[in-house]
Amino acid sequence: MNVLWYMCAPDGAYPWQPEGSRQVDYGYYRQLAQAYDHLGYTGALFATGAHDVWVLAGALLPYTERLKFLVAIHPGLIAPTLLAKMAATFQEFSKGRLLVNIVSGDAKMLGAYGMTMPHDERYDMADEYLTIWHRLFKGETVDFQGKYFNTVGAKLALPVGESIAPPPLWFGGSSDKALDVSAKHVDTYLSWGETPEQIKAKVDAVKAKAAQHGRTLDYGIRLYVIVRETDSKAWEAASDLYARMDEKAIAANQRFVSNSDSVGQRRMSAMHGGVKPDDLRELEVAPNLWAGIGLVRPGPGTAIVGSPDTVIRTLEAYKAAGVDTFILSGMPLLEEAYRFGESVLLRLDVKREVSQARNFTWSTLFDRDLSKASAG
Repeated sequence: MNVLWYMCAPDGAYPWQPEGSRQVDYGYYRQLAQAYDHLGYTGALFATGAHDVWVLAGALLPYTERLKFLVAIHPGLIAPTLLAKMAATFQEFSKGRLLVNIVSGDAKMLGAYGMTMPHDERYDMADEYLTIWHRLFKGETVDFQGKYFNTVGAKLALPVGESIAPPPLWFGGSSDKALDVSAKHVDTYLSWGETPEQIKAKVDAVKAKAAQHGRTLDYGIRLYVIVRETDSKAWEAASDLYARMDEKAIAANQRFVSNSDSVGQRRMSAMHGGVKPDDLRELEVAPNLWAGIGLVRPGPGTAIVGSPDTVIRTLEAYKAAGVDTFILSGMPLLEEAYRFGESVLLRLDVKREVSQARNFTWSTLFDRDLSKASAG
């Protein structure tokens, strides 16, 4: 498995409330990056938020040794040649630890940046964008005339395809257009926290489309996790969160996600309907999968709830559905990264970057010195 943890504000025990929020600044981000690296997560998702994710990722790079950086980008807000240059630079400086998350977003969010393109057209634009990207990372000189982009003599000066490998592309979306772009261009298809049964249907659909292009993809999912020593204690922790979800916070979030043209957001919102029942277990949409967080947080609003054994069984259910990559988080990010890392992550077969520094131990030093003594 690949297991990544989340890296974005807001954060805190109850981040939808002022009194439950935590200050998220550069010092705190350094703590997060070093914790994720120390615990052995595959990487971190740098999702779009208050801070610019490319600046943030670059600023945190020196504090990590093997952590991969999944950095979000909205096609069209940065020219494809400029993004390729930024990505190649990051790849060189990080020694190949960049992953690029292509996010088409929704009209409400992109409108703030001056992009007023309808939903389907954004994916047509992304198709052109990624076509240029792939050619640049093959080392080509790109002359391209399309509906959305025109380039003349575009070329990367860095040795891409030689000492600098193209960073893998990750992409999410639930519409037919999103699935088409994923099948044609990316390495990992992502989905928000739907049930294993729903995810399997998506995986099968993308696999069929990718096969038409002679391609195979990896598959990932974004989820929250509430893990405690026992199932009952995990549901008690969920109940504590639920008790803090007041009408004001629920209404504010539902206004924020209303009228979104994101198909994925509509699928998430349908799991709870914006209504808080008296019993939180009424929002258990599949065994150990709880949709309550979606009442107060946009985007992925489902959490795996349970003991370490229960969480592992649920991850295995997703794996059986075709998912091998998990982007997880808890509240607060730092404490829950340690809780999950020490109770679950150590029991998983997780893909990690090999770091020579981390393979060097005091026993290695002792054995080396002993060998020198014997030779002397």
